[in-house]
Amino acid sequence: MGVDFGLPHFDTELEELGLLAETAGLKPVARLTCKRRAPDAALFVGSGKADELKALAAQHGAQEILFDQALSPGQQRNLERHIGLPVNDRTLLILEIFAQRARSHEGKLQVELARLQYLQTRLVRRWSHLERQRGGIGTRGGPGETQIELDRRMIGDAIKRTKERLEKVKRQRGTQRKQRERREVYNISLVGYTNAGKSTLFNALVKARAYAADQLFATLDTTTRQLWLAEAGRAVSLSDTVGFIRDLPHGLVDAFQATLQEAADADLLLHVVDASNPNFIEQMDQVEHVLAEIGADTVPQLLVFNKLDLIEPERQPTSLRGLFEVDGEMVTRLFVSAASGQGLDALRAELAQRALDAAQAPPPAEPEPPDPRGL
Repeated sequence: MGVDFGLPHFDTELEELGLLAETAGLKPVARLTCKRRAPDAALFVGSGKADELKALAAQHGAQEILFDQALSPGQQRNLERHIGLPVNDRTLLILEIFAQRARSHEGKLQVELARLQYLQTRLVRRWSHLERQRGGIGTRGGPGETQIELDRRMIGDAIKRTKERLEKVKRQRGTQRKQRERREVYNISLVGYTNAGKSTLFNALVKARAYAADQLFATLDTTTRQLWLAEAGRAVSLSDTVGFIRDLPHGLVDAFQATLQEAADADLLLHVVDASNPNFIEQMDQVEHVLAEIGADTVPQLLVFNKLDLIEPERQPTSLRGLFEVDGEMVTRLFVSAASGQGLDALRAELAQRALDAAQAPPPAEPEPPDPRGL
């Protein structure tokens, strides 16, 4: 279910929500959209559309309703009473995918924290609903399953413990970054919309075996490898990071701060764009929005327009290198195909030149110590 409030980027076909559902292991059976000026306070969509949803779900034998927008706890509770089925929103759907995909200790901690914070606002007077919600997103294993039985005080304690453990991980990552800085390693981070081909590009560049698939959020845990650039005569550090998406839950942005810090602390961001996607401009805007949230919007960027092999002939670029405007600034753009290897030599040459320029640049001036006299 999607509601068009007249805002940009509304997905009229609910394609992305459908892909998210499939990634979480669900099978979409029907889609419904409507237009409203503002959300209904009680049901988000109004009683008439809620009745239509109920009838459509019964017609297709649906077991769950997914909303493309975030629902308040009250709206979610009222919809479930009205329709008689579990109702979940895009936020919980993304959290479920992250819970399924997290592999590292850090990734699992980050997902657990985000899910605990989400559940904390929805446990009040929801005991009976949560006990009967079998087969819905919120109860299929992974971090968060036992939190259903916890009261608010216990969830608060769990959040506190998880934050303390994540802070320890964050300190460890900070130590690793300082070691790289002491070795004067040039740090490059891959960022981009989910399923833009970051992991495939990462594997093609460093000959690694990071998990890569044509699906949303194939990568959650940051992987860092050394990339040897013969043109520069040196190695650089290359990190593959989690993909971004429209309306990425703030809890996830906060929880993944330790992982996303790799992007904020990088010397260069390789902003990977799915050039074959007709909505790539909107996807780039969403990535820029998240980069600003984590303080990485000032890091130099190199745009890598990936999936050149999937671009229709009439949309093929006349040149594989050029400039592209991002937030009022012109940024270098390279077209590549990580799958076929086209354009990767030019990308390596560009990275080598950037690393050489950085090595030859004078070190930043040390700040003057404060005047002991307070002047």
